[in-house]
Amino acid sequence: MTVVIDRDSPPPPKPDFEPQPKSRAEMILFGFFVGVPLLAVLAAVPFAWGWGLGWTDIVITVVMYTVTGLGVTVGFHRYFTHGSFKAKRPLRIALGIAGSLSLEMSVLDWVATHRKHHKFSDKEGDPHSPWRFGTGFRALTKGLLYAHMGWLFEPTRANRAKYAPDLVKDPDVLRLHRSFTALAITSLALPAVLGGLLSWSLWGAVTGFFWGSMVRLALLHHVTWSINSICHVFGDEAFEARDKSRNVWWLAIPSFGESWHNLHHSDPTCARHGALKGQIDLSAGTIRWFERFGWATDVRWPTPERLAAKRIG
Repeated sequence: MTVVIDRDSPPPPKPDFEPQPKSRAEMILFGFFVGVPLLAVLAAVPFAWGWGLGWTDIVITVVMYTVTGLGVTVGFHRYFTHGSFKAKRPLRIALGIAGSLSLEMSVLDWVATHRKHHKFSDKEGDPHSPWRFGTGFRALTKGLLYAHMGWLFEPTRANRAKYAPDLVKDPDVLRLHRSFTALAITSLALPAVLGGLLSWSLWGAVTGFFWGSMVRLALLHHVTWSINSICHVFGDEAFEARDKSRNVWWLAIPSFGESWHNLHHSDPTCARHGALKGQIDLSAGTIRWFERFGWATDVRWPTPERLAAKRIG
């Protein structure tokens, strides 16, 4: 694969910021939440073969995946990061809680990291570009792994005051940020509690934790990370963007529409990422329901004129 350089385009912005160091405890927790759920997925097939999986586990896992996944896509991403719509206070707090239950970072750190990604997308300073090491096969293979999960182990984080100054001053966001540990424990414990209560057994609590916590987190994390890695290398491009963002159709359902990544980088504040015919965007559908209930206003829906202006060819 090669990179075409437009010599007439302005130079990319330089990462003129002071990164903030992560603590040793944070690095250990990152390792735990990356490694343990992944081991749970590897154990899932033999564990479930004939025992260890029931309808209660399936329902708990699907509900937890949906709530936390939409908390990330609708809440952390389209609302808190890009302001694709305005939300009434109960909804914004609910979205912040749901996103925090994904254990993908606190809302403050998630937003700061993603805004930094957009500022330097696929350029120097991008926290998770798969093109970080070059364009050759070996370099890109290394870059894909780095963009997928390696970047999480960097010793510094995006500067919160630099990239999320609005949220640093928001009392609700600060409370959510400070409550992240409690919310993380809740996310891990809730499926076990529900499994035990619904089955009225200790075994139900064990399988609820395994599927609703470990497997659910592993699947959700790897789908989210695939947007950073796969969707910046593979897929098709329908809209003009200054980076290598692409659309990957087979990730559309598990990512709730986030894998229509090309339009998002072409028009970041747009509330719908899958705007073309046949592009299913469950996050946009959820925002539409919020709008109908009066919980969300000023939604930035795509218009034919905006789409036509950005279409390639």
